[in-house]
Amino acid sequence: MDNSGGAFEGTEERKSPMTDLLADFQTLVRETRKPEAEVMTLAFQTGLRQLWRDRTLARYLRGEISRDEAVAAAGIDWVELAERQREAMMEDLAWALGDKVTVPPEKDRAL
Repeated sequence: MDNSGGAFEGTEERKSPMTDLLADFQTLVRETRKPEAEVMTLAFQTGLRQLWRDRTLARYLRGEISRDEAVAAAGIDWVELAERQREAMMEDLAWALGDKVTVPPEKDRAL
């Protein structure tokens, strides 16, 4: 099948996400002048921290842990960001459904 002259004319061939990650990894190694093992360790630690923070915030938003526990685990800035995002999403949902959705009160929210 010939793709010449189509909507994608002049664009680069798309790379796989894994190829992009490998290129990003190699760039970090080169630019930081750190050994590959150290960059890999930092990437793993950073990713694990982010996954744990996301899990903590999700548990808080589902009401499984208190706000204080979420703040202790993820930090006040992340908890407040998650609260603002939830509030905005609920407002958008209420608007889309014609105000048929009620926004639940936040549990353990200090005023």
